[in-house]
Amino acid sequence: MVQPQVPQWPPPQYPGWPPPPPPPPPPRRSGAGIVLLAAVVIFAALALTFGRTLLRPVGSSNPSATGPIGDTNTQPSGRRPGVVDIETILGYRNAEAAGTGIVIKSTGVVLTNNHVIAGATRIRVTDTDNGRTYKAKILGYARSADIAVLQLQTTARLKTAVFGDSSKVAEGDVVTAVGNAGGKGGQPSVVSGSVTALDQAIVARDESDGSSENLKGLIQTSAPIQPGDSGGPLLNTRGQVIGMDTAASAGFQFQRDSGRPGSGRGFAIPANQAMTVADQIQSGTASTTVHLGRTAMLGVQVRSNTSGSGAQVAGILPGTPAERTGLRSGAQLTTLDGNPIASPSGLTDMLLQHHPGDVVRLGWTDPDGTSNSAAVRLADGPPQ
Repeated sequence: MVQPQVPQWPPPQYPGWPPPPPPPPPPRRSGAGIVLLAAVVIFAALALTFGRTLLRPVGSSNPSATGPIGDTNTQPSGRRPGVVDIETILGYRNAEAAGTGIVIKSTGVVLTNNHVIAGATRIRVTDTDNGRTYKAKILGYARSADIAVLQLQTTARLKTAVFGDSSKVAEGDVVTAVGNAGGKGGQPSVVSGSVTALDQAIVARDESDGSSENLKGLIQTSAPIQPGDSGGPLLNTRGQVIGMDTAASAGFQFQRDSGRPGSGRGFAIPANQAMTVADQIQSGTASTTVHLGRTAMLGVQVRSNTSGSGAQVAGILPGTPAERTGLRSGAQLTTLDGNPIASPSGLTDMLLQHHPGDVVRLGWTDPDGTSNSAAVRLADGPPQ
């Protein structure tokens, strides 16, 4: 993920919506100030760049391990096919972002980090093997696992990555990280290092609203992963994907949760772990952690309630369901369909169980203490 740049195209449907403050130079990923509650909260795009990756044989429709990884080689693999650059427009934030993805099916199915596409109102993907750029739609995502699956709008047969068995990765293995470092686009950057620790746990904390996600079972590596590499492959010496890269960026911080210290500079989601979620998404199986298809939007900016549980309204997007309810800034959102709202992140989780067009009953307390409730038909919004 990369820090935001001042956009060149203010979204016309939201005239006057204030853009975020000017960011430091290059990378382009937005780290968000106040979380936008677009289908809940436009969760400040996990400014991580965590990695989960599995490499598949070129031309295969399903990932497969091609024998034991048992890395005895000491030479890095270098670049391999199946890597794409991802660019997103964050229309509700007046920002742009960039990351990386892995082609897992030749029909244009791409695996990436959820934080790479969180908040995106438009997604463009460039295949670094053929140089062509495609529009993409989201098949589904798992916010708590930081995994998303895209479908590119193409009839071309794309080269796929080759996946290895991440359960056979060992400390000391030589690895190569490939990605869109710095969000520059073009041919991917290639850096090498070694596995410094396994089964690591990291807390990804969003500074804008205090919410956090716990990512576990990660591969730690000394390969110098950078913002923009998020969603790219971590390769073994055979060129097989054994993880999906991740790195921290603006608005987000990582803290070690457990596991012994190591000298690693980056983390990756093991390929087996990532593909388990990706397969669930492709099979069309939703769950409490996996959201399929389009995302429902309420249309408010929210932040943590400093006086207790709940979510406080910090702003309302014009023309959205939230505006039509009569909500005001400073109101406390208290219930959704009779269930208590414990936090902004909790509200996001509740809304992710819905889809655009669903009708929910929202409860809130105005700044003057008046209690209100209203039936709300959710709109179509960006992924969380």
